[in-house]
Amino acid sequence: MDENIVEELDLMTETLVKSGFFDEDEILEILEEQFIDEDINLDDMNIELTNSSNSNFSKLEEAFTELSKKGIIAIHNCGYDMEEGVNDAFELLIHLRNNNMDSEGFCFYTFEDIEEAISEDKLKITFGDFDNDKSKALEIGNTIKDILESSGFNIIWNCTVDEQITIEPFKWDKNFNPEMEYEMEGAFEVFKRNWCKK
Repeated sequence: MDENIVEELDLMTETLVKSGFFDEDEILEILEEQFIDEDINLDDMNIELTNSSNSNFSKLEEAFTELSKKGIIAIHNCGYDMEEGVNDAFELLIHLRNNNMDSEGFCFYTFEDIEEAISEDKLKITFGDFDNDKSKALEIGNTIKDILESSGFNIIWNCTVDEQITIEPFKWDKNFNPEMEYEMEGAFEVFKRNWCKK
């Protein structure tokens, strides 16, 4: 097997494991899909999930739950990149409205952001509103900043709608939890639970 492919496979496996969002079977499935054109046999591949502290991620999870109480959709691991993430947020809004709920705006981080968090100890959060209203989007950004800061995170942000909110430092330490749903499904459930309390 080509040395570069081996290196890429190892790096991708390590990132998927460290992300804490996937079990062993899901990781193998993603790898098979990613390397479908290469002659790689993953049958004997041994994947061990990490046992991280989960302390930073728990604080982030609590902050995202607080945001949902403010009517802001907050999505963990939302698509691979920002474009996919924005599309997923709008898709989730339609799903909420079909269930007689509504949202002021959204925030999320993507898998690309997770990769950066793992390698550079900082996590970027994308945010916005659903009406392309800059003053409303800025208000949402300030709410996110306040909640993240009150959760104990250090925030770097120029207070404009053109820049993502960055938590820095942020050591990525999520453990895989088979009992928890994340991504769009998880964000919907958390939002629905908190909407009912309004």
